[in-house]
Amino acid sequence: MPLIAPPLALYVHVPWCVKKCPYCDFNSHGMRGEPPYAAYVDTLLADLDADRADFGEALNGRPIVSVFFGGGTPSLLQPDLVARFLDGVRERLPFAEHCEITLETNPGTVEHGRFDGYLAAGVNRISFGIQSFDDDKLKRLGRIHSAGEAQAAVKSAQDAGIGNINLDLMYALPEQSLEGALADVEGALALRPTHISHYQLTLEPNTVFAAHPPPLPDDDAAWAMQEACEARLAEAGYAQYEISAYAQPGRRCEHNLNYWRFGDYLGLGAGAHGKVTDAVAGKVLRRWKTRHPNAYLEAAGGKTRIGGHAEVAAAELPFEYALNALRLIEGVSIEDFSARTGLPVQQIAHRLTEGYRRGWLVADPERLTTTPLGQRFLNDVIASFLD
Repeated sequence: MPLIAPPLALYVHVPWCVKKCPYCDFNSHGMRGEPPYAAYVDTLLADLDADRADFGEALNGRPIVSVFFGGGTPSLLQPDLVARFLDGVRERLPFAEHCEITLETNPGTVEHGRFDGYLAAGVNRISFGIQSFDDDKLKRLGRIHSAGEAQAAVKSAQDAGIGNINLDLMYALPEQSLEGALADVEGALALRPTHISHYQLTLEPNTVFAAHPPPLPDDDAAWAMQEACEARLAEAGYAQYEISAYAQPGRRCEHNLNYWRFGDYLGLGAGAHGKVTDAVAGKVLRRWKTRHPNAYLEAAGGKTRIGGHAEVAAAELPFEYALNALRLIEGVSIEDFSARTGLPVQQIAHRLTEGYRRGWLVADPERLTTTPLGQRFLNDVIASFLD
């Protein structure tokens, strides 16, 4: 089956944060002095130049459909540096007409009045890392903002004219009750965002919480929170379209949809991951950058910026595809599996049959979709696609 090049996005990693949270396993580094932000932007553009040269015809003038600044805390970058970077990208790659450009923001690091600067720079979507509207829970999570500061920051972005806003919320927090989880949802709804990400706090390896676990609700309590919050969000007009994502009509996150549909993305920045489909060569390639900010800066677009590079083996493609696509509530077309992987559907036929038998997958020959039972046991469903 021929590979078809999917949409192309851009992920930009800003690795610094004021303080690393005890649950965080991302490539983020607490600040010690003022990071070299301007030099970092120059290095990001040098990284892009080098990736363009390396991937060559695989990019072939494909437009960028979305840009996502993640971290760390990208809002530590001043608006003029965000503008310099985006202008530099536009000089090198075409942007789609309605390119979604998201900046992740920590409410504790944003100065009121800067959102108009981000908007002028080209940012048209803001994602706030709220996590909770309970000051005690925020303190236990190691967050540097209060509930009041979070509310003020969101309103400031709205007043600046940014109409597309996501709020990140977590549930199953230390000693959280069902009522507490629902109260956080109510706090988010009061701010009228267009999108809400609602995900369970989990203990990730190599984090402070993994070494010193806080008292968390058990699995049954966490499931009850998920169901109750999901129902409240639906009642308020936020449709669940992915395991942890809820949106008003027409406001789904295009960047994340591209991930879940097994689209392509260039990864720029310390520790950033990327995926590029070379349709001519019939290969799906993954590349990740060196993790430490100093090493990445020193590479200045050279070969040592690359932490690793590999072709995804054909035997691994079904799992890689399922890892993303099965998160979508509406599922994906069976034809997309072949277009994105270059493999015939027959190669996963036995896995589909087993998924139907277990009640994990909807028995639809045209679409690959999880049932409500499959969504609850999604890790098991995805693991069934392992070779």
